[in-house]
Amino acid sequence: MKFGEQLRSSIIREYQWYYIDYNGLKGELRDATGPLAANGSGAKEWTEEDETRFVGKLETELEKVHTKQQVKAMEISRRIAISEREVKEVVNRLNERGLGEEGPSEEEFLLLEEDLSDIIADVHDLAKFVQLNYTGFYKIIKKHDKLTGWHLRPAFDTRLKAKPFYKENYDASVIKLSKLYDLVRTRGNPVKGDSAAGGSQASFIRQTTKYWVHPDNVTELKLIILKHLPVLVFNASKEFEQQDQAITSIYYDNPEKWDLYEGRLKKSEGAEAIRLRWYGGMKTETIFVERKTHREDWTGEKSVKARFAIKEKNVNSYMKGELLPAAIFEKARKEGKKSEKAIAEDERLAAEIQYSVLKHGYKPVCRSFYNRTAFQLPADARVRISLDTELTMVREDNLDGRARSGDNWRRMDIGVDYPFSQLPPEDVVRFPYAILEVKLQTQVGQEPPEWIRQLISSHLVEAVPKFSKFIHGTACLFPSRINLLPFWMPQMDVDIRKPVTHDFGIRRPDISGTTTTSDDEEEELDSDDEELDAVRRGAGNGESSRHGARLRAPATDMEGQTVDLPTANDDFPIYDSDDEYDENYELEEARRVGGWHYYRILFSSKASAAASGAWSVLKYIIPHPHGSEIPRSDRLQTLFRNSRIQTKRFSAPPGKKIYVPVRVEPKVYFAAERTFLGWIEYSIYIGTIATTLLNFGDHPTPTAFWIAGIFTFLAIFSLLYSVGIYLYRSRSIRNRKAARYYDRWGPSVLCVALFVAAGFNFVYEGRERKYW
Repeated sequence: MKFGEQLRSSIIREYQWYYIDYNGLKGELRDATGPLAANGSGAKEWTEEDETRFVGKLETELEKVHTKQQVKAMEISRRIAISEREVKEVVNRLNERGLGEEGPSEEEFLLLEEDLSDIIADVHDLAKFVQLNYTGFYKIIKKHDKLTGWHLRPAFDTRLKAKPFYKENYDASVIKLSKLYDLVRTRGNPVKGDSAAGGSQASFIRQTTKYWVHPDNVTELKLIILKHLPVLVFNASKEFEQQDQAITSIYYDNPEKWDLYEGRLKKSEGAEAIRLRWYGGMKTETIFVERKTHREDWTGEKSVKARFAIKEKNVNSYMKGELLPAAIFEKARKEGKKSEKAIAEDERLAAEIQYSVLKHGYKPVCRSFYNRTAFQLPADARVRISLDTELTMVREDNLDGRARSGDNWRRMDIGVDYPFSQLPPEDVVRFPYAILEVKLQTQVGQEPPEWIRQLISSHLVEAVPKFSKFIHGTACLFPSRINLLPFWMPQMDVDIRKPVTHDFGIRRPDISGTTTTSDDEEEELDSDDEELDAVRRGAGNGESSRHGARLRAPATDMEGQTVDLPTANDDFPIYDSDDEYDENYELEEARRVGGWHYYRILFSSKASAAASGAWSVLKYIIPHPHGSEIPRSDRLQTLFRNSRIQTKRFSAPPGKKIYVPVRVEPKVYFAAERTFLGWIEYSIYIGTIATTLLNFGDHPTPTAFWIAGIFTFLAIFSLLYSVGIYLYRSRSIRNRKAARYYDRWGPSVLCVALFVAAGFNFVYEGRERKYW
């Protein structure tokens, strides 16, 4: 959809006279007044007078949008303040009523709830208005620079900073609305208690899933969630500040081997992650030292995150081994605020982390920063939702000779001043999406809440299971040192915005349908935008099945929205298998090792290349049938018209490999062994038949000898085949490769050969006995 069409279809009635005049600005670009261009196109040249006229109109449009945004934001602030007074007045009447006195009526609470819902809808509409106009300004500037040859973008960035209508942060409004809405929803009796409560249930299932959220949908998502869960505020008596939401972590690893990175990426049993975390600004004195340990399900244990607190002034001496754990907790023992058992557990954890850091040479390598908005009932941990925005990864190492952190445990030239514009591009990665994490703790057999099911199957989120900030940051910040990439890296080049799948979103309480999230939100595409056009072509490639899947009914399970329509050939996954990532990957790894290992891998790669070439020649020479083209369905014709549709397969950059998660349990090894033993048994039977025909016949003949030879060949071939398959599968399982563990041709070939051998034996034996 062209942006002009999207703008017309997304107009909200209240703002209809305040949107950017996109078509008018496009008309200005066509009204050049200079002489005819020398290229013979018949178009006129763009002059300085034309530029002045265009910039004047652009300034007028920017002033119009900025003024409307400011006025509406002030109106929303006043409405929230008025609603806050009204809610407090009603709640106070409820709490101060005497015996026999009637409190506020249900109708009063309903009116307050409707008023707050209307304010929430206003915030949603304003966020959509700002986002659409911001996109419109940059699209018209891009069109101007392309058509006229005059570069307006740098100068217009300065004008935007002077009138930053797009930088309005709604977090303070969201927190206030959340508190008020929770008061009204609970009729003045909000849930109170420890936010960590609920974890002591005897029988529960904990499900954690991560999603990416496009920046265009962040505010809308917050408003939807706050109508069901309040924003979790740890210090309600303190006035909200932006840095209160900041969370910063320093991740450690061995920069030579990257043990922790690969362990967390492969989800190996016992894989650890060590990080130092603090909340708020750089002046925070309390630092948490954390260790996350991954446990496989088959072990019967759960993955564990353990941590202890330490003063910032002691971190350096602790990480260097100069400060022993016993000294860290000496003061806690004297004060007696914690039990001796809890202190002993923290001390043991501190000793283990210190030992690992010193033994393996772990150093600070990566920092992650984000602002977190958490949603949860204070005394109910069944549903926990966190939304991390402005996610940024920063280098903390000194590997290339630059002293970033030096001898300190963290660099001090940055704080929580997102977007960290003072850093060079090679030191920082700004993640383009927000991270939504949904944690469900339900009783066995219990379904999650319906609104959660609708949320995670909506167009607002994109499921990315097992996403890790540490893994993503390390892979992006150290491209020359990291060769094994996470499976979601190719997805970074795909626009995750999706068409609306079902009616789900923000609605005004009285006028149904005036404000919903089901407005037309297809891709913002101009016919002359090469970059977005390439994205659309990508959608025609890899996204075609995804769009088709999203037009179906909502998903009915937790991960339903990640299932795509079947491709034309389900024989291969969407990601290339480990053998197909990069044919030179293992060779490059072996070259680093050197010695006989390198020569063995070199010979193996050359032999594989020769075999592949011979197979390609045979396929080209031998005629084989080709599939017939199937006419495009009406639905696909409507979606993509005559554009080409094909399934896209992602591949890693040269010299690197994408790691596809493979779950390996002990029973997988046993299954491979059982299959191998089954083939051995088959081979023994065939060998027994061959030996019987050869040695125990009454009158040995040449026919019997040749029949026995066929069965002997089958027995030997099945033995060699089974050993080869077993070795291949065992190696793939040990290396957690996304290989094909099914056998497509082996059983069929051996069964056909056995049938042929038995048929020959029957025919020749019949001829020997003169039956035919």
